[in-house]
Amino acid sequence: MIRVLGLNTMRFSLLLTIAGFSLSALAQKLPLSTSSRWILDSTGARVKLRAINWAGHGEANIPEGLHKQSIDHIADFIKANNFNAVRLTYSIDHALDPNKKVSDSFIAAAAASGIDVATMTNMYNNVVTKNPFIAGASNQDVFAAVIKALWNRGIMTVLDNHVSKASWCCNIDDGNGWWDEAFGYNDLNSRYFKTQNWLNGLTAQATWARSQPGVIGLSLRNEIRPFLLQDTNNHDDWYNFMHQGGVRVHDAFPEALVIVGGSQSATDLSFLKSRDFEVSWPGKHVWEMHAYSFTLTFPDPFNSCDWVKAEYGFFDGFVLTQGKSYTAPLILSEFGVGLQGGPNDGLSDDDKSYLDCLYGYMKSNDMDWALWAIQGTYYVRQGQANYDESWGLMDRDWNGARNPTFLGKYPDIFKQTQGP
Repeated sequence: MIRVLGLNTMRFSLLLTIAGFSLSALAQKLPLSTSSRWILDSTGARVKLRAINWAGHGEANIPEGLHKQSIDHIADFIKANNFNAVRLTYSIDHALDPNKKVSDSFIAAAAASGIDVATMTNMYNNVVTKNPFIAGASNQDVFAAVIKALWNRGIMTVLDNHVSKASWCCNIDDGNGWWDEAFGYNDLNSRYFKTQNWLNGLTAQATWARSQPGVIGLSLRNEIRPFLLQDTNNHDDWYNFMHQGGVRVHDAFPEALVIVGGSQSATDLSFLKSRDFEVSWPGKHVWEMHAYSFTLTFPDPFNSCDWVKAEYGFFDGFVLTQGKSYTAPLILSEFGVGLQGGPNDGLSDDDKSYLDCLYGYMKSNDMDWALWAIQGTYYVRQGQANYDESWGLMDRDWNGARNPTFLGKYPDIFKQTQGP
């Protein structure tokens, strides 16, 4: 989660230009493909994803922030800060009911979240004030408008299936963590993750996405996470269902990248070293990983950045090694920190230490990445309306940067330093 704008955006843009970037870069030549560890455009040139997450998987089932600003304002901010892609999240609830009216969706969100209808209705009215076309629009119309506005600015979109039941993610008891048809079913972790609905939702979303400008790929599922006996059968269910999901996406949208995350909340792909994953979408396959300061897969018992970097490599980064059966591009599709209240220009000591270390790892591997996240607030999060996101790149009003100094501290991850 991070951000910048106004005069500070101008200063940051100048910094990036000095570093060798142009903020007016032309749109990528699509479709994209993969070769070894690289993502390539249609001419064979490398494309490095410099992305920001934009949540749309909450109870309202539209991208966040439209009660505060217009889609164009938010898209302008993303462009001004030199991102070239957005990881746009959605729920299976949305994928299977895309034509639901936004007005009805906000009323349903009130019941789903325990918030009074008047509050959600007022929020919907603010959405329409800022984005008049939404009066009478469907949720899918809003996603389409966001994707179009981004592509009009040369910004690509990755659609990420974040959850099945529209809600905040992630907890081990939220019912969205692991396939209900897999071994070791438990209600806490799988009650909403209906496997056939998920597969049908991927087909529906990929079919629709094929007609949307600038959509370059689909991520099969955010933060797959087993609990209790789940995933204790040699990862058979992960191999089975991720393959089925990838086939669904590829059959519906052959030009799209198929993005696959590992077990343990997209932090562990290490089992690929001993057992290949069947890729039925050659030239379109991409891995993804997540890394936060609190990620259990990457503990730091010795207060050693070298130790943590070795963990990143052992569990995930090894897939960038060229010439292996598992070699493919790897997107760090979620990372971030709280952006206010700490002694280091808003960052806490622990978050600064974590991010400085991760920054070094990202630079050395010239990684593709997506920062968590753009949203300054959520319509609803965990039963609270207009929830302030302290990790959000944009401020509470979605006007400018929550922390104007943040991006300028990490300019090198915007550079492309390696290629085929």
